[in-house]
Amino acid sequence: MAAASLSLLLLILLTNFRDQVLSLEHDFSYMKSVHNANDLPLEAQYDYIVIGGGTAGCPLAATLSEKYSVLVLERGSAPVSHPTVLNVTGFFANLMQQENGDNPAQMFTSEDGVDNVRGRVLGGTSMINAGFYSRANTKFLSESGVKWDLDSVEKAYEWVEETLVSRPSLAIWQSFGKEALLESGVGPDNGYTLNHKLGTKISGSTFDDVGRRHGAVELLNKGNLTNLQVGVHATVDRIIFSTKTSSPSAIGVIYTDSKGKSHKALVRDKGEIILSAGPIGSPQILLLSGIGPSSYLSSLYIPIVHSQPNVGKFMADNPRNNINLIIPFPFDASPVQIVGITNDYYIETVSYSLAFAPNPTPSTLLPLASSSHLSVASISDKFPGPLSHGTLWLASPSGAKAAPHVRFNYFVNPADVFRCVRALRKIGQMLETKSLDRFKYEDFKGSRGFLFLGPSLPANQSDDSSMEAFCRSSVTSFWHYHGGCVLGKVVDDDFRVMGTNSLRVVDSSTFSKCPGTNPQATIMMLGRYIGLKMLRDRR
Repeated sequence: MAAASLSLLLLILLTNFRDQVLSLEHDFSYMKSVHNANDLPLEAQYDYIVIGGGTAGCPLAATLSEKYSVLVLERGSAPVSHPTVLNVTGFFANLMQQENGDNPAQMFTSEDGVDNVRGRVLGGTSMINAGFYSRANTKFLSESGVKWDLDSVEKAYEWVEETLVSRPSLAIWQSFGKEALLESGVGPDNGYTLNHKLGTKISGSTFDDVGRRHGAVELLNKGNLTNLQVGVHATVDRIIFSTKTSSPSAIGVIYTDSKGKSHKALVRDKGEIILSAGPIGSPQILLLSGIGPSSYLSSLYIPIVHSQPNVGKFMADNPRNNINLIIPFPFDASPVQIVGITNDYYIETVSYSLAFAPNPTPSTLLPLASSSHLSVASISDKFPGPLSHGTLWLASPSGAKAAPHVRFNYFVNPADVFRCVRALRKIGQMLETKSLDRFKYEDFKGSRGFLFLGPSLPANQSDDSSMEAFCRSSVTSFWHYHGGCVLGKVVDDDFRVMGTNSLRVVDSSTFSKCPGTNPQATIMMLGRYIGLKMLRDRR
């Protein structure tokens, strides 16, 4: 065997060994309550059924289990089946996998032609994201239409943070990215804070100091595990309703296990069903269950339970535009650790290692040809909102295994284009700072400049039309999509589905905008907050 092949084999073995060791240091107590859906009864009763064991579903289920029996139905596997979700190196690996039907990061392409990803694992997208933890801006809460108990909001955040959140040690790229933000005028320096503040800050991370991920799944450990039953590989086909009352009442669900066997789970008196399947799954299941626009459901021959014209509407995704720099020396990969916050936009950074074939074609890469990997650093923009939104519709009326179609309509609203241009001009200023000068490459002629992977910013950044064209041509997703069951349009301020009984939606599909720079902190807070409110109301 060639030396290169032996080295590759050794690297794979060492990586797998390291991942297994890190996995052993996680708290997997919740696995006592996790069962393959094949092993669950064909019919059973519970006090509460949570559809989706993700970023919101896990804290919600853990909270409800303190007093009542809870069934969680998750379409993906447990994290132990995918060790890559448990450490920081797996973050990059998961996003580069090809879709095979079982990946924890399920790839899909929106009708806009933009690649996206959603979690398909217990813990949801909190198990595949960049780990950045930052609370919502106060404007998000005040404008949401919910009469928040701010003391309870604070306690719900703290409940999450005491288990999952660490202060990161800044990686090389993050440290210099922070200095470049400050040097280009995104101030003040707010140091380390979990709160949303104008300026530049270090925020929390769900990766600890040795790179272990602590996602929403670990919040299950804070519940009463004897009251909690989690079914994995459980695909919910539809919600069952009783129409004996003036408004339809959710009384159970039909779900399918991995062998194609159908199961029925029912809720007891005073029980509820809570959709926490995310912005793609929650509106999809409502539509499959007969709650949605009546003309649309009729066209698919889906029996109408309740006419609700806004299900699947107001779908939004925060567009991302990257500037990717090839760095002329190797350095460590890093998830998001810092952010620059302005009223118009946010800027975040990551770094990673990218493999490429020997003897790369571009002559600019010839000095790096002795290595099989490139060190890449990215600067990304995001802006509040967005104001552009689209629609989700079913790919098939026969079940939830077929992913729905969604169009986000990026940049349809001119205000989004305006803010994108402002953010990209700020990135252009960052590239001119002394802080990033050390990341430039010197060519054979002694000239210094950045080496870009993919497109660079337009040469004339003062030209609006070229900057706007760049925004549209380079758009990709920040994976922060939301909507489909928007608060005030589909659910009320208690997150109940309007026009029904015993049915709520508790996840980011209820959001009309992204809560600050990154949503996972607020989604987990929401699960805990609503769970406590449900317990109080029932008492």
